[in-house]
Amino acid sequence: MVTPMVQQRSEQLDAVFHALSDPTRREMLRSLSSGSRSIGELAAPFSMSFAGASKHVKALERAGLVRRTVEGRTHRCSLAPEPLASALEWLRFYERFWNDRLDALERELLKPERGGSGSRKGTRHE
Repeated sequence: MVTPMVQQRSEQLDAVFHALSDPTRREMLRSLSSGSRSIGELAAPFSMSFAGASKHVKALERAGLVRRTVEGRTHRCSLAPEPLASALEWLRFYERFWNDRLDALERELLKPERGGSGSRKGTRHE
């Protein structure tokens, strides 16, 4: 049975990976890493409409990666990187998993050959 806290963390992680799955949203996050931007400024490099950019920003907001403030008619967005920590933690588990397996493979491949006098096992000498 999944506890409500685990379910909530899982849903947020799902939202983060969903947000990061789109190259436009990844580029928007990269842009926000150097400071806040209006939605129009976020849309400009992609030649997309305000409405199109706003949909991307909403996906980033659902993931908790962006905070939006309204200043008059201008919607300003700023990066909220905290949810990336949970994604990084999830990915690090698999980084350790693969590093351990690749290290074991390397050890296996670098083992000295067995069988004496330099001959390979299964090689016939006549």
